Amino acid sequence: MTNNGLNMEQVMLQAQTLIEAIPFIQKFRGKKIVVKYGGSAMLDDNLKYNVIRDVALLKLIGLQPIIVHGGGKEITKWVQLSGKEPQFVNGLRVTDAETMEIAEMVLSKVNKSLVLMMEQLGLKAVGISGKDAGMMTCTKKYVDGKDIGFVGEVTKVNSYIIDTLLNNDLIPVICPIGIGEDFQSYNINADDAACAVATAIGAEKLVFLTDIEGVFEDPMDKSTLISAMTVDEAETFIQKGVVGGGMLPKLQNCIDAINNGVSRVHVLDGRLEHCLLLEFFTNKGIGTAILKEPLFDGDL
Repeated sequence: MTNNGLNMEQVMLQAQTLIEAIPFIQKFRGKKIVVKYGGSAMLDDNLKYNVIRDVALLKLIGLQPIIVHGGGKEITKWVQLSGKEPQFVNGLRVTDAETMEIAEMVLSKVNKSLVLMMEQLGLKAVGISGKDAGMMTCTKKYVDGKDIGFVGEVTKVNSYIIDTLLNNDLIPVICPIGIGEDFQSYNINADDAACAVATAIGAEKLVFLTDIEGVFEDPMDKSTLISAMTVDEAETFIQKGVVGGGMLPKLQNCIDAINNGVSRVHVLDGRLEHCLLLEFFTNKGIGTAILKEPLFDGDL
């Protein structure tokens, strides 16, 4: 086959991909999409650029993306540089006053770097934290009755500032720092923050970008990836003890989001280039979708 023949095949494949995306674009145009961005994808500049570029495309074709980001690995680095040893309880960072100060500084830096990337792509984004306009209020979070410091449990999300930004064609980039009734700053797990935001604004989709491909029937067997599961199936998974580690609270967040009105939740491998586009705009998808009801033929 000639080079021209190969090029034509590639062009036709690209055209077919665009055509395949049309019904998805029609369905989700104008809908609010919350993307929880964190993990290893934040440490690789090329992956970071691709994630932000995907978000830019979502915006340009008419969706309303909102980013809630983490920064745990970067926080750990700076805590260690300060001479402290990071401590965790059930995956949550023990956050004393000094660690809280470091976390807020690091997350603010990450926040503005993401805003800058969007600006470089010609989009208008605004970086905010849960403290701005009292957007995210919280109480102290305890783990098995243990006080782990200034870690917050979200009690309320005031969506006014988010809606104001969206209505003015701006992309909110949210840093998971909340405020208590005592006006104390609290470090909020980014998954928890994303779930709370998605619920408050009535998001069509909530996406968790993670360091794994999705939910597996057998975590040791990559061929057992589950492309879609209902809330009931997810709850059964948890009850059986099939999932553990960091996936357990993430799956619980998925269930909570669906039960509180979010239409779909996706768990994707943020290390895979263009994972958002592949999951949103292709028939097959690439991660795990959590649904309220089973999909039927013809459903998107």
